[in-house]
Amino acid sequence: MAAAQAVSSSRSWFKSLELVLGLLFAGGIALLVLLSPVLFPDGGEGMDLMARLIPPFQSWAHILGTDPLGRDVLARVAVGGKISLMVGFLSVLGAVTIGTLVGLVAGYYRGIAEMLLMRFADIQLALPFILVAIMFLAILGAGIDKVILVMIATQWVQYARLVRGSVLALREREFILSARAIGVGNGRIIFTHVLPNVLGPIVILMTLQVANNILLESSLTFLGLGVDPLIPSWGGMLADGRTYLQTAWWVSVFPGLAIMFTVLGLNLLGDWLRDLLDPTGQTSK
Repeated sequence: MAAAQAVSSSRSWFKSLELVLGLLFAGGIALLVLLSPVLFPDGGEGMDLMARLIPPFQSWAHILGTDPLGRDVLARVAVGGKISLMVGFLSVLGAVTIGTLVGLVAGYYRGIAEMLLMRFADIQLALPFILVAIMFLAILGAGIDKVILVMIATQWVQYARLVRGSVLALREREFILSARAIGVGNGRIIFTHVLPNVLGPIVILMTLQVANNILLESSLTFLGLGVDPLIPSWGGMLADGRTYLQTAWWVSVFPGLAIMFTVLGLNLLGDWLRDLLDPTGQTSK
C-alpha cells in the first residue's frame, strides 16, 4: 500500500513538473513573441554593417549577437516566432475543423458516408507529407498561406480518424439512445451530446500537432518551400546561417533553440493534458 502511494505521489510530482516546464518553455517563447513589437520596433530588420557577426554575450545591445548583415539575432528570433506560431496554430485549427466534422459524420451515420470518407482518408494517409508538400508548393508557389493550406490538406485525416473512433464508442451509449427515443434530432445529438464527449482527445492532439507543425514549417522554409526568405522566420534563419556554422554558429543555433524549446514545451503540455483529460490512453490508439 505504501509503495503504491509512493508511486502515485512520484507520478503526480512528475506530471506537475511537466506542466511547469511546458509553461516555462512554450510560455516564455510565446511571451517573447507577443512582446516583440514593443521590444523590437524595427521588426528585426535594422541593419548595421559595422556591427556584423558580433558574437553573443559580447554586447548588451546585441545579447545574442548579430547576423551577417548586422541585424540583432534576438530581435529576429522574437519576430520570426510570429510566423512559426501563426502557421502552427492556424493550420491546426483548419485541420481540426475539417477532421472533426468528417469524423462526426462518418462515426454517427455509418453506412456509405463512412465508407467513402474513411477510404478517402486512407488514401490521404498513404501519401507522404513531403511529396504532397513539394507538389502542392511547386504548383501554387511558396508562401505562408500555401504552407498552412498544405498542412490542413494533409492533417485533417488524423482528427477524422480519432473522432470517428470516439463517436463509434459513444453512439450506442444509453444517453444517446435515450435522446433518440424521445425524438431529439440527429444534428442536435451530434453537437450537444456527442461532440462535447470527444473534445478531450481532440484538444490533446491539437496541442501535440501545433508542435509538429512548427517543425514542419521550419523544415519547409529551410528547404526554400515555405515562407518568403525576406520575412523573418525560424526556418529561414536556420537556412541563412548554415553557411556560417563554422564562423558564426549563433546565427543558426539560437533560432534552432527557439524551435526546440517551443516544441518541447508544447509536447510536455500535451502529455500533461493527455493524463488529465484522457487517462485511458484513447488518444494514442
